[in-house]
Amino acid sequence: MSKYALKVEYIGTNYAGSQIQPEHRTIQSELECALCTLTGSCKKNSDLSRPIKTIFSGRTDAGVHSKGQVVHFETEEPIVASRFLNSLNGLLPKDISVSEIFEVPDDFHAQKSGRYRRYQYRIINRQQRSVWDGHSLLVRKKLDIERMNKALGYLIGEHDFTSFKSAQATDPACVCVVYRAECTKSGDEITIEIVANRFLYNMVRTIVGTLLYIEKNDLEPGLMKKILDEKDRTKAGATVSPDGLTLMEVGYEPYCRKTNNTMEITER
Repeated sequence: MSKYALKVEYIGTNYAGSQIQPEHRTIQSELECALCTLTGSCKKNSDLSRPIKTIFSGRTDAGVHSKGQVVHFETEEPIVASRFLNSLNGLLPKDISVSEIFEVPDDFHAQKSGRYRRYQYRIINRQQRSVWDGHSLLVRKKLDIERMNKALGYLIGEHDFTSFKSAQATDPACVCVVYRAECTKSGDEITIEIVANRFLYNMVRTIVGTLLYIEKNDLEPGLMKKILDEKDRTKAGATVSPDGLTLMEVGYEPYCRKTNNTMEITER
């Protein structure tokens, strides 16, 4: 058996998330269908419902997008990367594409080998929407990125993020290490970037919702720390729309970028 990893991009609007679900269209179901067709696994294993099984670096919710999802799978036959990539993209829907394919060692695991995940949330900060805004959240009240960065700074480091996870989340492990949490502005566009070793269900969207709650009500940025310390989901802001959220990168080496609002990391 040979093991390969894919870097997958997708617009999540028309999908019920990344992970396969019965009777729902997902990124995983579309990708496995294309891989099955391309490798001929369906014919060889006609008795199996999923002859090729993919492992994602992590799940993304319904409506969330990706520029850097990493997926691994195994196949009996070796792959010629360039030819395979062209054929695979030809089979996938137009809102899913694979930008890279590479062979990986037997011990590589898309999820377990990952050291960090980098997400971005896009906000358009103006009075009126535009058809060119794309996948973003429109916020009409003028936002102060200096205040926002101060609030985000309280999230840096290792914390229990119970306040920012969905009430429907079943994973009891709530401790995450946030390496970077920062927002930048270019014209009317504000980008919030958060890098962590792992994320809880709805964590980024709830952090953004809390940030906007603080800004819209002119509250002190330090409220973010108080909410974090409370470990109580009812204290945090609303979970904002998934449409502004994109998984940008999955890293397999220690995160060590050193900028403002960044944890100093050399190895973990």
